[in-house]
Amino acid sequence: MFSFLDSHDVKNLQLKKKILGHCINEGNFSLADLSKEINSSIPTTTRLIEELMVAGFIEDMGKQDTNGGRRPSIYGLSPSAGYFVGTDIEKSTISIAITDFKGQIVAYHADIPFVLESSVDSFRRLCDIICKYIAKTGIDIKSVLAYGVNLSGRVNNETGYCFTYFIGEDRPIAAFLTDELKAPVFVENDSRAMTYGEYICGVANNEKNILFLNVTWGLGMGMVIDGKLSYGKSGFSGEIGHFPLLQNDQICQCGKTGCLETGASGSAAHRLFMEKLQQGRASMLSDKYKKGQAITLDDILNAVNEEDVLAIEVIEQIGTTLGRVIAGLINLFNPELVVIGGKLASAKDYFMLPIKTAVQKHSLNIISQDTTIKLTKLGDRCGSIGACMLSRSKLLGLV
Repeated sequence: MFSFLDSHDVKNLQLKKKILGHCINEGNFSLADLSKEINSSIPTTTRLIEELMVAGFIEDMGKQDTNGGRRPSIYGLSPSAGYFVGTDIEKSTISIAITDFKGQIVAYHADIPFVLESSVDSFRRLCDIICKYIAKTGIDIKSVLAYGVNLSGRVNNETGYCFTYFIGEDRPIAAFLTDELKAPVFVENDSRAMTYGEYICGVANNEKNILFLNVTWGLGMGMVIDGKLSYGKSGFSGEIGHFPLLQNDQICQCGKTGCLETGASGSAAHRLFMEKLQQGRASMLSDKYKKGQAITLDDILNAVNEEDVLAIEVIEQIGTTLGRVIAGLINLFNPELVVIGGKLASAKDYFMLPIKTAVQKHSLNIISQDTTIKLTKLGDRCGSIGACMLSRSKLLGLV
């Protein structure tokens, strides 16, 4: 099905990629509009569309409604061409999404209990969970064209190596997963996949310069610069959580002190909240604390939405710290859009208001007036859907 990607006709290959990229980014099209978009003649465009239809990528969507004259045919991606499966791995759970070739969500399941470890057995259990979920949906696993797997930390998407998890073999994790799942697997940094999800089918609306802040247990960032996902030299760009900004003695998971993640993340919110409980501050979670029961980040976020004063205070403190940094990022990158995602985004205005206040206070007005700050549209589904979108684009050679 993907034999055209190995074509020696470089010009036709690039034009076909342009057509598929246009479908992904802009939706359905007429031959006349597409010819202008890819700067090709109508006969050449027609031939390319016919070849893509034979390959199963494109389908005729019918005639376009017009006010008069000949009604042009409309073409678009064929949903039935195959499926993409995206898996987002969090601290103690995973979520799985399945999209069709057009990018429409056909299945989604969140909060599947699983703790990923650095071992072959752990990654095999992950594959087993993914395969069982696909079977449960009734989708033929042979129709899955590619998988996307999000991992936290430093991931080299080109080599398939992850420097957060190891499998005890001198081979890329992506290659191991590809062998296990019998289809191409693309591993990606979780924040970058979330960024791509929001860019393709989330809150973005034609913006080409976007920053995405993934505020979960840790803190990460993804960037779209001039319409392209930014990777950096080795695929490690976006490690904003380890920016040495804070004057504190908190040891970060990386082993250093002063990292932004120690003051602007879910783990920071949890630590600050527990410190305040130890100091005798009152909260709706006080009884749970006194009984020696574990208090999770989800408990704190639920307390925020129940208007717990202490939980709100902590989240506002995190938001203010993060807002100062976002102000600096706006001054540096001049983005059109900044998206706030991850677990702490569920606090909504309690988190967004201190962020926006700090941005307004610390950014340069002439630059920040070009920037809109929004909450994620995809919410908890952002990572797994982003993994689906990114695996499709990588399989087609668009990223």
